[in-house]
Amino acid sequence: MQLAKKVEIMDAEKMRRALTRIAHEIVERNRGVDNLVIIGIRKRGVPLSERIRTLIEEIEGEALPIGVLDITLYRDDLTTLAFQPIVHKTEVPFDLEGKRVVLVDDVLYTGRTVRAALDALMDLGRPAQIQLAVLVDRGHRELPIRADYVGKNVPTSHREVVSVEVQEIDGKDSVLILEKVE
Repeated sequence: MQLAKKVEIMDAEKMRRALTRIAHEIVERNRGVDNLVIIGIRKRGVPLSERIRTLIEEIEGEALPIGVLDITLYRDDLTTLAFQPIVHKTEVPFDLEGKRVVLVDDVLYTGRTVRAALDALMDLGRPAQIQLAVLVDRGHRELPIRADYVGKNVPTSHREVVSVEVQEIDGKDSVLILEKVE
């Protein structure tokens, strides 16, 4: 299966604006940053979480604890990923007990990635609350999961793929809708 570029729905400036809005919404909803931590889901949730953390620091003047979550071993499709999936390190250098966690990912689709992330978080501790921030919500949920903070809602078909590119990994910032072609 190949993918063909259909349309760019966000460029670097639109991504920056969406993340800035999300950062403001996080601060407002939590009435500040007390007891708040940010955790990015590998892969592209990590640079997005770092950007949100920087924006919140600019707003509140306080740096939040930040972590990285690898969900590879918690996925329900682990056997279909690869014969020997590559497991990366989870780095959460703080206690989650009683914290309000903002979990960050790039795209919310079926909800299965978030379910795996919730399982992984629960193995690390018992936070007081978990909130979800995503850059793009494309719909098509298979599980009863919704994001608390969304950069952009994008109705898609199952034949489409939402591809988030971030400067830190891909060398540029953009969100593309690609179409599966046979």
